Amino acid sequence: MGQQRAIRFPAAEPSWPAVMDELRAAGEHPILRMIDGMPAFPDEEPADGWTELRVSVTGGMVTVRRAVGEWACVVWGNADDDLRKGWDACTHAIARAGQGTTHDAG
Repeated sequence: MGQQRAIRFPAAEPSWPAVMDELRAAGEHPILRMIDGMPAFPDEEPADGWTELRVSVTGGMVTVRRAVGEWACVVWGNADDDLRKGWDACTHAIARAGQGTTHDAG
């Protein structure tokens, strides 16, 4: 079972490069690992219309799911402290890049 946080955007969704820039500014060293279930090159950018990304952050892997006006960051329910820090960084980077607000699932 996973833990999920939603990020909702009042206007336009952010670009993935803007999210990556925010992650780097927060001290992360993100690496894009998968795009819509397919392996990605580390410097690859997802094409318009992507629905799921897997990004490597501090402590492990975060899944980013995209729906209209809302993205979600997901980690496994047994995530340790390091992965939760990476999850927080990813969630907040997306929110900053798109001027969005975060919402815990539940």
